[in-house]
Amino acid sequence: MAAILWMPGLLPGQTNLLTVTPPPKQSVKKNAEFTAKVDVQLRPGYHVNSNTPSDDYLIGLRLTWAASPLDVQQVSYPKPSMEKYDFSEKPISVFSGGFAITTRFRIPAGAAPGMMIVTGKLRYQACSNKECFPPKTIEVKLPVDIVN
Repeated sequence: MAAILWMPGLLPGQTNLLTVTPPPKQSVKKNAEFTAKVDVQLRPGYHVNSNTPSDDYLIGLRLTWAASPLDVQQVSYPKPSMEKYDFSEKPISVFSGGFAITTRFRIPAGAAPGMMIVTGKLRYQACSNKECFPPKTIEVKLPVDIVN
């Protein structure tokens, strides 16, 4: 008898619902601030819950950065839209299409000069008008060259 295993990453149609363009390399002096932009694109017909989901049970979009010599000052999301879908009784707060998430970083005065890669994680749950897929996390890499 054959067993069927459900694997979230192998559901038909789930691949490439959301793509991320990582930020370009930044060259920044010590004791300075800079902003990095992560561009996100969803396939037509799909959305993700915003970073401020309408209900507690909804999984919101979230960009987090791993600990590094850089100080994360602020992560900014675009203004969400309120959309009504077949599965919801009321409009919910979502992002769709293309949008950008920006992060403002500060380079501490005591940071060592040189090239580094700051890693982040973008967690989201993609949905269509009829169904939601299991949550996914994408790694984001930001190359930063700290100069004197």
